Amino acid sequence: MPFGKFEGRRICDIPEFYLVWYKRKGFPKGKLGMLLETMYEIRLNGLEYLLDPLKKDRYP
Repeated sequence: MPFGKFEGRRICDIPEFYLVWYKRKGFPKGKLGMLLETMYEIRLNGLEYLLDPLKKDRYP
């Protein structure tokens, strides 16, 4: 995440409440908004297991 309370965290590590807040407020425009909305949909549909390979230590 490039800014805010969760600056420096991977999008997949942002807490669910923050994604829900963005869903209500409106996702930002551009690539960041697309990534946040995609992460929201992944969580909403219980597909977090798809992100397991990205959470390995080689991606700090």
